[in-house]
Amino acid sequence: MTNWENERECEQKRIEVVIDKVTKMEHQLKQSAGEATSDIVSIRKRFWEDVTVNVENEDETIETVASINQQTELLSERERRQKHSMKQIAVLNRLRTSPYFARIDFHEKDMKESEQIYIGIGTFYDEEREEFLIYDWRAPISSVYYDFSPGPATYTAPSEKVSGELLLKRQFIIRNGVLEGMFDTGEAIRDDLLQEVLGKQANTQMKSIVATIQREQNIIIRNEKSRLLLVQGAAGSGKTSAAMQRIAYLLYRYREKMSAENILLFSPNPLFNSYVANVLPELGEDNMQQTTFQQYLLAMLGGNFEIEDVFDQLEFVLNNKGSLKYTTRMNSIQYKSSLNYLQGMNEYLETLKSEGLVFKHIKVRGKLLVSAMEISKYFYELGSEKSIPNRLQIVSGWLLKKIKKFEKLERKEAWVEEEIQYLEKEDYLRSYRIANKQQDERDSFDEVEQEQRILSEYVVKKRFKPLYRKIKSLDFLDVRSIYKKMLETEWPVTDWKEIRSLTIHELSNGRLLYEDATPFLYMKKQLEGFATNSQIRFLFIDEAQDYSPFQFAFLKNLFPKSKLTILGDFNQTIYAHGNNEGLDILTYLFEKNETEKVILNRSYRSTKEIVEFTKSLLLDGSQIEPFNRQGKKPVLVYCENQEHHTSEVLKKTKEFIESGHKTIAIICKTQAETNLAYEELKGKMELKRIGVGKTTFTDGVMIIPSYLAKGIEFDAVIIYNASEDQYGLESERKLLYTSCTRAMHELCICFTGEMSPFIPH
Repeated sequence: MTNWENERECEQKRIEVVIDKVTKMEHQLKQSAGEATSDIVSIRKRFWEDVTVNVENEDETIETVASINQQTELLSERERRQKHSMKQIAVLNRLRTSPYFARIDFHEKDMKESEQIYIGIGTFYDEEREEFLIYDWRAPISSVYYDFSPGPATYTAPSEKVSGELLLKRQFIIRNGVLEGMFDTGEAIRDDLLQEVLGKQANTQMKSIVATIQREQNIIIRNEKSRLLLVQGAAGSGKTSAAMQRIAYLLYRYREKMSAENILLFSPNPLFNSYVANVLPELGEDNMQQTTFQQYLLAMLGGNFEIEDVFDQLEFVLNNKGSLKYTTRMNSIQYKSSLNYLQGMNEYLETLKSEGLVFKHIKVRGKLLVSAMEISKYFYELGSEKSIPNRLQIVSGWLLKKIKKFEKLERKEAWVEEEIQYLEKEDYLRSYRIANKQQDERDSFDEVEQEQRILSEYVVKKRFKPLYRKIKSLDFLDVRSIYKKMLETEWPVTDWKEIRSLTIHELSNGRLLYEDATPFLYMKKQLEGFATNSQIRFLFIDEAQDYSPFQFAFLKNLFPKSKLTILGDFNQTIYAHGNNEGLDILTYLFEKNETEKVILNRSYRSTKEIVEFTKSLLLDGSQIEPFNRQGKKPVLVYCENQEHHTSEVLKKTKEFIESGHKTIAIICKTQAETNLAYEELKGKMELKRIGVGKTTFTDGVMIIPSYLAKGIEFDAVIIYNASEDQYGLESERKLLYTSCTRAMHELCICFTGEMSPFIPH
């Protein structure tokens, strides 16, 4: 037996020993979790039996509260213990089939012996031998595996920097407890292991990649010092994967100080949310908060406006080129997305301190209680030395007092008596109970008169209740009219008169164009008081090239205490509000010394042949480096007519299915093209149509518009029609590139008429 075979046999035996210990620990934890569950059920059942309830005097009341708190704390402790056990069980369950993926032998400086470190997705400590059999990939010493080749190496422990020598770097492929592959390497991650991982079929959910993290990705994952971490990465370079592992690392690193609730991810669309939903649970962590920017806008403004979707905005841009509205709309989008518009808004907001705010009348049943002019007069008499938000709070308090007086007077009005006649039986019974209660507190009273008074109070209070709520929420401020007035001033942009007319028309119809939604919300928050979110400590923005400079500035204001991780690819900018500076626009918003930028040029998603093809679609794709995974060359298919086109798409889809591909995407340019193609194909094969409302990602054949495919990967992709008519303008180059880069293993491009000029002949 050779030394290598001997080594392999020893490693297999160690795997078996570790799995045996993991299995025993899992069994113990399951028993413990079961006992905790029984305790929880028991405590809930007899909660009030074990609480001494006595409120006869102050001392007894204090004792009762203490007794309730004691039982509540006992229940909470059991629930915390059970939750912790269930998390550990989930990790142990994964360790049982594949306990670790790497080993390093590290000789720390000034120490006599080297230490063997086995690295997996979670920590496993052997209490019998009092040693770590597996180190979590996020542990400080594990960074040596990702960052160094054999030779001098360092890692940063919580209290110091540790130096030493990396003597051995070994990688494993372990399945169901069997060692299927073992490599000793001098590289960061050996290509054999990457080939094995990347050559698999795409999954309907993104998987953890901790075994194949590259050094440049590890820099992203473990970065702790930067306020702004910018990640510019080519399509398929692992930006999103690195971001998810970074979240897992932060939850591990700060596990005593924060939880998943303190991390927020802004994702490109709800479908993407489904795609990444399983990464953190695979690593034994809870999912972070997740939303799209559109969902955030709807939550903040949706009750007052119909807000245009970012995808509807893109559909307009893609489908209306050459129309009279197109140029005006493009100028509107680009200017309102800029920092210049933000600066202009701030200057206008400054003038409102002394004049110009618009208020609404306060009315009940059409009756004017306080006029807008009266509110404005009171507001500006408070003096400009106070901020607008502070003055509005004072006005709110003043209005509430005035309305309270009106409410009392209103009880005697004729309409109150009329409404009393139509009250439900329950309301009469309620007033009777109140009257009886008040009788106990008085010697005598007129029962009928008292009941009438109570019913009058009830009717008027019910009518005034929404008014109080609106006043407390500062709804007496007419932000819509203020925004319109701002637009009536002159702005340094082409077609401003037409832009103003378009915007005011939409506002008057209760609709906010997408490019107006963030500026409108910014104005509203600046006037009413910018309530910041201090709970979020780490903010992640994926597909960041889809955000405008204005939106970035807004988010910085909204999350002032958060560290930001911004991930994007300038080459995948497909929206009209994109800018020429890409992610670098963020450097204007943050100090240079608190910003770090990482560039990922190597693409791992697609085969070498697909990457070489897609990079040629760009004006300058030379910096993109393909990973050396061989595959088939992309196929160009010319179609003579629609019948031939449908036939070729069906033929190619069938070939992909027969090749064993699980996820196949037919990518169309727009939703309109997607709908037409779906109608053409649906009776001829099993097909799922993906639209904006789709929230789950499943396997099979799907037909999808280009912008919803962003951030997702598929085994095979068919570009439905890459003709010059569809992708002929320079502004459509990146849309075609983005669609083609979704393919992992095979890419087919169909076209009718002239082929897109961006495709190399």
